[in-house]
Amino acid sequence: MALIVQKYGGTSVGDVNRIKSVAQRVKETYAAGNQVIVVVSARSGVTNELIGRAKSLNPDPDDREMDLLLTVGEQETIALTAMALHALGVPAVSRTGKEAGILTDLAHTRARITSISGGDIKDQLDAGKVVILAGFQGYSPDGQITTLGRGGSDLSAIAISAALNADICQIYTDVDGVYTADPRVVEHASKLSEIAYEEMLELASSGSKVMQNRAVEFAQKFDVVFEVRSSFNNNPGTIVKEEAASMEDVVVSGVALDKNQAKVVVSDLPDHPGTAAELFNALADAGISVDMIVQNIGREGKANMTFTVPRDAINRAEKTVVELFPDEAQGKLFEASDIAKVSVVGVGMRTHTGVAAKLFAALAQAGVNIQLVSTSEIKIAVGIDPKDAEQATRIVHDAFDLGVESS
Repeated sequence: MALIVQKYGGTSVGDVNRIKSVAQRVKETYAAGNQVIVVVSARSGVTNELIGRAKSLNPDPDDREMDLLLTVGEQETIALTAMALHALGVPAVSRTGKEAGILTDLAHTRARITSISGGDIKDQLDAGKVVILAGFQGYSPDGQITTLGRGGSDLSAIAISAALNADICQIYTDVDGVYTADPRVVEHASKLSEIAYEEMLELASSGSKVMQNRAVEFAQKFDVVFEVRSSFNNNPGTIVKEEAASMEDVVVSGVALDKNQAKVVVSDLPDHPGTAAELFNALADAGISVDMIVQNIGREGKANMTFTVPRDAINRAEKTVVELFPDEAQGKLFEASDIAKVSVVGVGMRTHTGVAAKLFAALAQAGVNIQLVSTSEIKIAVGIDPKDAEQATRIVHDAFDLGVESS
C-alpha cells in the first residue's frame, strides 16, 4: 500500500463535469489499494472573481478579510469533490487547512508554513477514507485563517507529502508536464522527462506558471520527489528531483517568460552607505519580492536605484518608498513602468561557457533591446519591453535548439 498525494489545479476542477473526472481518477488510484490524499484548488476563475468583488468595494482591501474571502473557493471544491467520490461509492472526507494542522506565521495573504501536525488525516486514511484537503490555506498561532499566496495549493500538496512521508506527490494540471518553454508561446516546445529542483525553482521564480516557486523550494528542502502531469490524459509527466550528474550535459533546460513585472526607478536617494540596506529592508518587511537590481553611480550626493517587482506590488512598493524617504518624495522619487523578463535556465551552465554571449547575440540580431540583466549560477534573465516578450522567448528558445529534442 502506497500513500499518494494528488493535487488538482483550478482548471482540473473547473466545473461539475471536471470534478467528476477527478473523482473517477481518484477512485482508480484508491481501488488499486493506495491511501490517497487529494489537494484541490479553487475552481478556475473563482479566486479572480472574489478578488474583483473585493476591489470593487475597496481598492485596497484588508489582508485579513481577503484571507477569509479567498478560502471560500477551496472550501467549495473540497466539499464538491467529496460528494463526487461519495457518488462513486468511495468513502471520502474533506478537511480545511486548519483541520489538517497547517500552522503558518501571521502574514495574511502571503503566509509561510511553520509546522504541520496533519490533524486527523492519518486516522482517516487508516479508516479507509480518501482525504480531500483544501489547498492554499492554513491558520496562524492565534487561530486566524491565513493563505499561502497565489499557487499556494502546490505548496499545500508538497508540504503534506513531506509531513506524512508520502510515497509520491502528483501535481495534476492542464499541461502534460514541464516544457522547455510555454507551449502557448513556443509551439514546438519540448516536454522534459525530468528536471532538477534548482532548475524547476529558477523556472518557477522566473515566470513559469507550472509550479509555485515556494512549493519547489519546500520540495527541495525536504527531498519530496514529485511529478507534474496532466489531469486530462494518462501520459507520463515530468519528474522533479535532486540533480543527477547526467543533467549537466544539457546546458540550457528551458526558457521562462514573466510578463507580470514592473520596473521601478527610485531616484534622488541619499548617496551614502546604508541607503540601499534601508530601502530593501523596508521592501522586504512589506513582503515585496525584488529582482534585477541596478544602482547608478551617484552624483552630487544623490543616487538612483532601479529594480523589478511583481506588477501587483507596485502600490505597496511606492507607499513603502515614500514613507521611508519622505524628504525626497517630490514626485520624481518613484517611477514605475511595465517590463517583461525572459530567463534561460540550466544546471549545465555551471560547467559550460558562452551562454550569455549566445543569449545577447540572439536578441541583438532580432533588434530586442535589453534594459536590465540578472544572473545566478544556473540562470540568466533579461528585462525587455513587454511588446517584444513573446518574440524574444521564441528567438531564445530557437537559439539554444530547445525544440529539437527533449532532455
